[in-house]
Amino acid sequence: MSEKTKETGVLGQLFKTFFAKHWPVWVGGIVLGTLNILLFAIKSPWGASGGINNFGENVYRLIGIFGLESSTHLSASFYGMLCLFLVIGSFIGALLSKEFALRIPPKGELIKGFIGGGLMALGATFGIGCTIGAFFSGMPAMSGGAIIFTIGLFLGVIVALKYLMWEMEKFPGFSSGKSYIFLAGTGKSGNWQKWAGWIALIITFIIAYQYSGGNKVMTWFIIIGMLMGLISQRSRFCIVKAFRDPFMTGEADGSVGVMAGLFIGLFGFTIIKYFGVGVGDIALRTREMTWVFPHFFFRAIIGGFVFGLGMTIAGGCAVGTLWRVGEGQIKLWASALGFLIISPISKLFIVPPIVAAIPQSWDFKNYLPDYLGYAGAFALVTLIILIWYVFVKWNEKTGKFSAY
Repeated sequence: MSEKTKETGVLGQLFKTFFAKHWPVWVGGIVLGTLNILLFAIKSPWGASGGINNFGENVYRLIGIFGLESSTHLSASFYGMLCLFLVIGSFIGALLSKEFALRIPPKGELIKGFIGGGLMALGATFGIGCTIGAFFSGMPAMSGGAIIFTIGLFLGVIVALKYLMWEMEKFPGFSSGKSYIFLAGTGKSGNWQKWAGWIALIITFIIAYQYSGGNKVMTWFIIIGMLMGLISQRSRFCIVKAFRDPFMTGEADGSVGVMAGLFIGLFGFTIIKYFGVGVGDIALRTREMTWVFPHFFFRAIIGGFVFGLGMTIAGGCAVGTLWRVGEGQIKLWASALGFLIISPISKLFIVPPIVAAIPQSWDFKNYLPDYLGYAGAFALVTLIILIWYVFVKWNEKTGKFSAY
């Protein structure tokens, strides 16, 4: 046994395995895909925009505007609590790895964060979902609308990248300037972060336990949300990275990580839907249609496009924004603020009149097994993932579609 191993001990080595360095993105994708299956088995799959919208509704309810007095209290909202504890889980991961710090970027970046968050809110409310609900969960749910939403995401990312390159060329000073870092956990002076991380972890389990008597589903949403935040932070899991990086730097790691999570989710979701796992008192058809939204095709393509614009400008998707909030990145605090402020406004006042003008044939629930059978739907989604994989790996090697 080496001297280094003797000094740290077995538990110290185990701790370092998880918190001394970042995990491969594909590891994070596989674990997150597995946790998503567990969420579906317990109640329903992972979603983020609904939880962020619940935050916004509770803010407006507190200040007494928009008539949201009857909105679900955060403490009773499954997805509001899931999002909250995803942030807390990321906070715990950042503390235990001594990576937490308040990182304040230049003013222009803060503005872009807020605008990007607002655009994500518009895209999510119009497209009925975000990069998690309409993509990372929607694709495994075998929703035809999820495929259209994904196409919109790709188009939005490409347009936003062109804008960012134009901005760098024409207005290089907009996003430049002085930045600040506070509370960084460097050296022995940062050991407080580990203690704070353990305390936050204990508090999380205490809160989860408080629900165990009357709401066991919420207990597990809290625990799984915390784990999702921690895993996302340790693996740097971010869907905007998966869509953006092949067209910027050519790197494919982020894309492969998301694909791994998608395929694991597809496998588990198909079993749950085909065999009616967890049906209980609800009809099998209701279980099959879980996370198949009435957005095929118009709302999905427009919502995905606008969301793709927003997440690229903000530098974080729905989940990427939340775990970066927990890590202390203030630009993403601005993004989260824009998202939660605009989301209820869009849902109440912007989306309804537009939807009312759309023919019903433009937006309906498209469940792929209804047209292709389960085998055909599974094969189609697998083929899409495989084509994406071949493209990003080929582009990583050739740089054909990369800007740098």
